Amino acid sequence: MAIAVDFLVLGSGIAGLSYALKAGRHGKVALVTKKSDTESNTNYAQGGIASVFSDDDNFDLHVNDTHVAGAGLCHEDSVEILVKEGPDRVRELIDLGVRFSREKLPSGKTVLAMGREGGHSRRRILHAADLTGREIERALVAQAKSCDTIRLFEHDCAIDLLVEGYPRTCKGAHVLDTETGDVATFHAKVTMLATGGLGRVYRHTTNPEIATGDGVAMAYRAGADVGNMEFIQFHPTSLYHKDARSFLISEAVRGEGGLLRLKDGSTFMERYHEMGCLAPRDIVARAIDAELKRTGDDCVYLDITHLDPERVKTRFPNIFEKCLSVGIDMTKDWIPIVPAAHYSCGGVVTDVNGKTTIDRLYACGEVACTGVHGANRLASNSLLEALVFAHRAAAYCDSVRNMEAGTAPEEYPVAAHTEPAPTHEVLESIERVQNVMWRYVGIVRTTERLHKALDEVRDISRRAEELYARRRLSAELIELRNLAQVAELIVVSALERQESRGLHYNLDYPGPDDAWKHDTVFNRDGAPCEPVNL
Repeated sequence: MAIAVDFLVLGSGIAGLSYALKAGRHGKVALVTKKSDTESNTNYAQGGIASVFSDDDNFDLHVNDTHVAGAGLCHEDSVEILVKEGPDRVRELIDLGVRFSREKLPSGKTVLAMGREGGHSRRRILHAADLTGREIERALVAQAKSCDTIRLFEHDCAIDLLVEGYPRTCKGAHVLDTETGDVATFHAKVTMLATGGLGRVYRHTTNPEIATGDGVAMAYRAGADVGNMEFIQFHPTSLYHKDARSFLISEAVRGEGGLLRLKDGSTFMERYHEMGCLAPRDIVARAIDAELKRTGDDCVYLDITHLDPERVKTRFPNIFEKCLSVGIDMTKDWIPIVPAAHYSCGGVVTDVNGKTTIDRLYACGEVACTGVHGANRLASNSLLEALVFAHRAAAYCDSVRNMEAGTAPEEYPVAAHTEPAPTHEVLESIERVQNVMWRYVGIVRTTERLHKALDEVRDISRRAEELYARRRLSAELIELRNLAQVAELIVVSALERQESRGLHYNLDYPGPDDAWKHDTVFNRDGAPCEPVNL
């Protein structure tokens, strides 16, 4: 089956939806999502969206906080765009019906409530209680469903991009309907990658099941540049409990005064950073990792019992209910926590307008490497980044009407994929990737361990390609192929960077080195691309 549209959008988080809504004013849009319409990393974003709205805040402060967190690798132009264009994009969300939390001042005036998170010098986090992502998704999905130029394809999994000619030009993608097993060929004038993150490459992650690095893997196979894949952010505070899947305890809990404690009740963050529990995420995650290794404990604890119970329940209703469901009353009990893979600061390299190095292929959101995050993402900058750069990419939508449709892409050779892949082998291989990455490519790394990881993930990748070449397609097989690909990219990038900076910490190179003050960029041709010095 062939489907022709003006815009193909892969992914239905804040990046994909906001782009689709603006592209829909200029042509037909196919919005493809792997699961249901609201299943995305956006939906799991508890903390909020950072932007300058308070009288005691300004653009320079937000820019500086972003650069400090990014450890010298943030691109100045991208950060300036993010911060200065951010408020207008947030106002658009409010106009679309997003209901951010508000508070009443002593004067009686009601204003947007502003939270504070690690690395921020001011309270600038707009939030909807502790379910900000879900509220944004709700509003954007409702708008998308009411737009007659947008067609939503749920439970569809992109297989690969369709790329032709030289210079390379993207013409669409092959997409598997995971419910019927049929493959559709989407022919598009413009393709937007908004596939989100890759947290499922690790055993412990705050990401949903769909976060398997599909966009990065497809773009790399198509020949696009990918960058800074070594910078994987581990969220410092993920719920540790035998009866609960990894569940993010928002950084906003520490922003409201939560304290990190060891089992004996002692605090420790003051020994690692002057901001204590409000230090940037990479520092907090490494501090927790170091304390766990030093003490041999399974977890540390987050204590918010000293705050007013009603304030805690009102500010964090979702976290409160989740903890309560496993027997933890966060108004009375310390919350057991461990770090978990949370966010990829690297991805498909784009310019400040979302353009990749492949013609007619754009990327925005977590799948993209815009240069905003550098070596470590400042808390709550991610939703803002998705909004700002999706908007900038959409500025080029009007030019689509002048584009040639091009030749129809060839259909996927379904007949060559008849025998089903052994399910147990596919699932075991996915688990093997996750265990290798957790064991060897986590918060603290060594060169020897990285080489071990590279040997293993390449072995898994070879087998995944063999199964893909001749077996019937399934969502699990596609995801295995992509997970193995992004795992290899993470390891190769980590081996390339011979220093410690931000989220990449290698015991063999324990400090930063100005010789490596540049992005780590690769493409399928193999050799590292020419570095962009910052």
